[in-house]
Amino acid sequence: MNAGAFNPLRLFTVAEYHRMADAGIFTEDDRVELIDGEVVARSPIGSRHAACVDKINALLRNLLSGETAIVRVQSPVHLSNHSEPQPDLAILHARDDFYASAHPGPESILLLIEVADASVIYDLNTKLPLYAQSNIPEVWLVDLVKNVVDLYSAPSNGYSQMRRRERGTTAESAVLPQLAVPVDEILIG
Repeated sequence: MNAGAFNPLRLFTVAEYHRMADAGIFTEDDRVELIDGEVVARSPIGSRHAACVDKINALLRNLLSGETAIVRVQSPVHLSNHSEPQPDLAILHARDDFYASAHPGPESILLLIEVADASVIYDLNTKLPLYAQSNIPEVWLVDLVKNVVDLYSAPSNGYSQMRRRERGTTAESAVLPQLAVPVDEILIG
């Protein structure tokens, strides 16, 4: 065997990842997600992060009707045979079955929102490129360290458009024209 050809990393498919959960290797309380075939441990959720996710969820539920879109919180999205991340919030095309038959895929996703504090580097370097590669039309990165909301749209090789919104301004969706939220209502503190 050619030593240069050996890859010690075992990549998993989404089906294998689900079988591991079914076998009890992971529980619902484990903070893991499948990214490019690797089971990745997620950071514990701090109180500021959780409060921001809850605040955005309440805002979105008030702005978007159930007939227009479904808002999901920290639930999986199926991006490929090797990636099933759990964004903090996902705005999905409305469906009568609420995606009971399978996790939503890229064609069902309108907007993903990641709230970042300790995870900002991981979100920027790992999740954003994955979302762009999966052709997710828009991603908002709520940066709790810098107190800004970065709006990414026009996926191609990465996202070709990034608009930074600071306190005192409004975050406007490139995909959902009815979604315009003052940044002060998104950020905590």
